[in-house]
Amino acid sequence: MLQVPDYEFWFVTGSQHLYGEEQLKSVEKDARDIVDKLNATGTLPYPIKFKMVATTADSITQLMKDVNYNDKVAGVITWMHTFSPAKNWIRGTKLLQKPLLHLATQYLDHIPYDTIDFDYMNLNQSAHGDREYGFINARLQKHNKIVYGYWGDPEVQQEIADWEDVAVAYDESFKIKVARFGDNMRNVAVTEGDKVEAQIQFGWTVDYYALGDLVEAVNAVPESDIDAKYKELQDKYEFVQGDNDKDKYEHSVRYQIREYFGIENFLDKGNYSAFTTNFEDLYGLEQLPGLAAQLLMAEGYGFGAEGDWKTAALDRLTKILTHNQATAFMEDYTLELQKGKEAILGSHMLEVDPGIASDKPRVEVHPLDIGGKADPARLVFTGREGDAMDITISDFGTEYKMIGYPVEGHKAPKPTPHLPVAKQMWTPKVGLKHGATQWIQNGGGHHTVLTFAATETQIQDLATMFGLPFADINE
Repeated sequence: MLQVPDYEFWFVTGSQHLYGEEQLKSVEKDARDIVDKLNATGTLPYPIKFKMVATTADSITQLMKDVNYNDKVAGVITWMHTFSPAKNWIRGTKLLQKPLLHLATQYLDHIPYDTIDFDYMNLNQSAHGDREYGFINARLQKHNKIVYGYWGDPEVQQEIADWEDVAVAYDESFKIKVARFGDNMRNVAVTEGDKVEAQIQFGWTVDYYALGDLVEAVNAVPESDIDAKYKELQDKYEFVQGDNDKDKYEHSVRYQIREYFGIENFLDKGNYSAFTTNFEDLYGLEQLPGLAAQLLMAEGYGFGAEGDWKTAALDRLTKILTHNQATAFMEDYTLELQKGKEAILGSHMLEVDPGIASDKPRVEVHPLDIGGKADPARLVFTGREGDAMDITISDFGTEYKMIGYPVEGHKAPKPTPHLPVAKQMWTPKVGLKHGATQWIQNGGGHHTVLTFAATETQIQDLATMFGLPFADINE
């Protein structure tokens, strides 16, 4: 299973020396209390560490430099307890290369009407300080996140938690490496893209490998490893032999396990976290990786079919954001156009992530009728119901663009006994006609990442961090 490092976020409180040392001690005391209580909620996926009360340009600049060069720090959370002159923040904020969250809050959630005086007003003027600080971030075009509200409210805490996941995904994006086994599918436009620009904007490294390199790794897998994995899968999934004879069925499953280990060993050796295959480029392999790809996706690897490295990287990125929960490589396949029942049936030839399964996946072996290779084993299952986001990235030559919409996931209303693939149905929340029209008009491709775990706000925040235009198809 791919793991994400243990990140942390630094908490910085804005103030100034105008109010005196006693007031600054109160500012720090309140800030530390907020940090301690936020960490104690259990809501935040990553801890916050109080770093300082920021009162000078030099101290702020040095802190932001430290953030940039500390690999453990994923971002900065700022709070303006008092009025903090924004000129002090200019240099440090310009230097900051990691995500920034402005927590616009106040220590108390109420005004103490019976005791309030000018000392209280001077100390608790977040409403004043937030606007000064927000102005400079807007002028610097920092595109930072603003979370507004009382820090003790659960919804505010959840907003901070959601943003933390986005910030970590952003940082981890610059470590994503995609191994392309073979090239893109011939004559297909949407899977192409500028790899250099992708590395500049998203941090993705995309490398090509000939099939012979992979075949060598696949053939080197020991039989003992295959034996152990076969038994493990028998305990986890339902093995359905179907019309296949026993030897053919077992050989197909075992060969997929061989491919699984071969690909995984190859990826791990090169520190890759995503990969692509192509059914037009299988020389030296007995089968197109099906079950093999699904097992790897279940462990957190990103995947793209037909050489689609952009979707492979986006899949991995979204898995980081969601802690590999209910997120899957997907493809729009066929349509239900009956009035009142409009929906998309999504699937792929073989490679759908079992993380979205609503039933126990079945290991089945069937002909593929494409690619000219032996019948591959694959996991067959039904997708889930619930709110989800469907997203893709397209390269228009002059820019990358993210396209997405919120959808309602649901199951097929009837069994599909003659369709031996994993499948997921969904309907855009704006309606299939409007949603699909806008998707096509914006140039969205047929390969997507479908996630039941990321919110629309998180996807928007992620696009903002990358400076990525986002065609948000919504009401």
